[in-house]
Amino acid sequence: MADWKEIYESRKVSADEAVARIKSGNRVVIGHACGEPSFLVDAMMAHAQDYRDVEIVHMVAMGKCEYCKPEYAANFRHNALFVGGGSREAVFSGRGDYTPSFFFEIPQLFHTTLPVDVAMVSLTPPDEEGNCSLGVSADYDYEAVMTAKTVIAQVNDQMPFTYGKLIPVDKVTCFVEHSAPLIELAPPKIGPVEEAIGRNCASLINDGDTLQLGIGAIPDAVLLFLKDKKDLGIHSEMFSDGVVALAEAGVINNSKKTLHPGKYVANFLMGTKRLYDFVDHNPDVLVLPVDYVNHPVVAAKNDNLVSINSCVQVDLMGQIASESIGFKQISGVGGQVDFIRGAAFSKGGRAIIAMPSTAAKGTVSKIVPLLDEGAAVTTSRNDVDYVVTEYGIAHLKGHTLRDRARALIEIAHPDFQDGLKEEFEKRFHCAY
Repeated sequence: MADWKEIYESRKVSADEAVARIKSGNRVVIGHACGEPSFLVDAMMAHAQDYRDVEIVHMVAMGKCEYCKPEYAANFRHNALFVGGGSREAVFSGRGDYTPSFFFEIPQLFHTTLPVDVAMVSLTPPDEEGNCSLGVSADYDYEAVMTAKTVIAQVNDQMPFTYGKLIPVDKVTCFVEHSAPLIELAPPKIGPVEEAIGRNCASLINDGDTLQLGIGAIPDAVLLFLKDKKDLGIHSEMFSDGVVALAEAGVINNSKKTLHPGKYVANFLMGTKRLYDFVDHNPDVLVLPVDYVNHPVVAAKNDNLVSINSCVQVDLMGQIASESIGFKQISGVGGQVDFIRGAAFSKGGRAIIAMPSTAAKGTVSKIVPLLDEGAAVTTSRNDVDYVVTEYGIAHLKGHTLRDRARALIEIAHPDFQDGLKEEFEKRFHCAY
């Protein structure tokens, strides 16, 4: 490669010049979650009237999502790979779309049904060898950069430098230097219900296990109850601040991992500056693409892999709805099934679906006779393993439909157990 410094300097432009490379009809893939290049997105929105029918593709959007607003319907159409708070209304109303996909398969879509015209990502400044890091988000960002016709990068010196897959400067069409604090995900509030769920989940975790954790109060609550465990590891779609506390306490050291021993492995990171400082130039942290980290066969190379995820509803057969409320798409499959299957293939693996027993301030049971009409089955009854609420643990894998239903009713909220027992007797033609 020619002198990387010359290439880098020759490709530095203003944000306005960079987004001028976006053309009407383009598909633009935006960097994921807390790796969103907010300065570039703002510049694109400032030029919204220059575009028609630009397709915006991403998963979790942590930014403003202004391209989803009705006034920009002629300029942008959002294609969500995971529906979030900023994009739900656009998808509900029909101005946006949702594309179902297992997380680990999303990079492959860039070679098939979703070829990338423009990738807009966040990068660190180049290192001494002319390579930039994707920082907190390698997941699908890496493959977007590798396959896009045009790559626009916000170079942010506040982005932590993480190891794994690096981006050489000659893969980037133009660089826009802009220093800004990263988007942060505030720690969730953990109440008594979450604590009880966390305690129950922790009882299924043994010394030396490798963990996959989702996002939110329940995974963080699980971490609270692992302080007496030893030699835990991380191979996860993502991790947050709770892992840092256990790392500093020596509980998580990755020493027993059978894949990447000694390393924290993830494909993206969401948290506060505490997390970002922990991972910055930390050789024990690998942030790698999702088609590797989340691939069930890869994840399964970790013995004793424990997957912990949440859901919206579970029916009495054990079908799990995690991404929709009836016909309304509220999130996505993410990596839930990737890791449930990875745990199934793992020697000694376990998969946990953890949830409060009720929703809507206690007025609705999350354990139901039938999923809501229109609800998507995220995890099939054949894949489900453990279901955990604040009332206990139901082990479903390998058990009959009748036994599954009984086990689930036992961990339902007491206010709803009588109704569930009536449904049980109707369905199975026997006394509860």
